[in-house]
Amino acid sequence: MNKKYRAMQVVAPGVLEMTERPIPAPAPDEVLIKIEACGVCGADLRDTEKAPQAGQPGRIPGHEIIGYITRKGGRVPDIWQTGQRVGVGRLGGYCQQCKPCRNGLFHLCENQLTPGLSCDGGYAEYVVMRHTALIAIPAELSSVHAAPILCAGTATFNALRHAGARAGDRVAVLGMGGLGHMAVQYARHMGFEVTVIARGREKERTAFQLGAHHYIDALSEDAAACLKEDGSVDLILATAADSETLSALLPALAPRGKVVLLGTGRTPLQIMPGMMIGAERSLAGSFVSTPAQTERALHFSHLFQTLPVTEQLPFERANEALSRLKMGKVRYRMVLTMNQDN
Repeated sequence: MNKKYRAMQVVAPGVLEMTERPIPAPAPDEVLIKIEACGVCGADLRDTEKAPQAGQPGRIPGHEIIGYITRKGGRVPDIWQTGQRVGVGRLGGYCQQCKPCRNGLFHLCENQLTPGLSCDGGYAEYVVMRHTALIAIPAELSSVHAAPILCAGTATFNALRHAGARAGDRVAVLGMGGLGHMAVQYARHMGFEVTVIARGREKERTAFQLGAHHYIDALSEDAAACLKEDGSVDLILATAADSETLSALLPALAPRGKVVLLGTGRTPLQIMPGMMIGAERSLAGSFVSTPAQTERALHFSHLFQTLPVTEQLPFERANEALSRLKMGKVRYRMVLTMNQDN
C-alpha cells in the first residue's frame, strides 16, 4: 500500500485542487476503503461552495462512494471483511445512542456524519468511514451503476415505497434529472401509472424509454389541467426544486392524494389550507434511507434493471464534472472513477 493517496479538495468556494495526503488508519469503529467510483450529486455543488475553514485541510467532497475495505478497526463487526465491496451514501454513520437511533430511525440520527460536508468524502483514492455507514453492494451491479443508487436511487425508491400509494395508482414525477430519471423507473416497476412533468420536450423521449406512460411539458402546457383531465393523480413525487410549478399542481391531487418532497429549494410553496383540508390531501418530506433500506433499493435495481443513466470521468476532472452538473448538461448522473489500474 502506498503511504499517500490522492484526493480532490476544496481550496476556494466551488474550486477543487488535487492534493496528496497520508493514508489514514481507521479508528476502532471505522474501515479504510479503497475507492473505485464516486457519484456526483447536486448536493456536492452546495458542499463545495462552502469556504474551507482557516487552518484546516480542504474538505474532500463526494457521498456516493463505492470501494473495497482494505483495513478495519478492532470494533468493526465481522459482517464487514477486508476485501469486501461496500458503499457509503449521504449518511456517514449513525451513533447508535441518540433518541432517533434508539427508536430505530438511524437515517435521522442526531450525530450523523455527512461525507463531503462534516467529514471527508469520495473524490479520492481512499476514505475512512464509520462501519455504521457501510452498505453491501450486490455482485451483479457494477460500481458505476451502484454509486448513484446510494443517493438518488435510494431517495426515490424509499419515497415511493413509503408514500402509501398502491399498484395501479397514478403517480406524477416532477422533474426529470438525476433523481427523477430513477423515480420514473422505480415507479413503473412498482406498478404505478407514471406521468413525467418537466420543462421542455428535450427529455420526453428518454422519459418514455425509462417507463413513463405520459409526459407533460410544463413550459407549454397547463400541467395541473392535464392531470385533472385524466382523473387527478394519487401521488406527486417532487424531485425538482420548482416551487411555483409544484404549488400549481396541488389542486390536481385526488382526494387523500399526497405530495412527497425530495428536491430542495429556497422558494416557499404557496398552499391554500382549505384545499388540503377539504380533500384530506397531505404534504410530506422524505430523506435518504438507512444502509439496510439502501441495500433493498440496490437489490430491486438489480432484479428489475432500474439502473442510472451515467456519464463517467476520472476523478482528476472533478471540476469539469461539477461544472457540467451546474450547467445542467449531465445526462443523468455523473460518476467519477479512480483506482482503475490497481
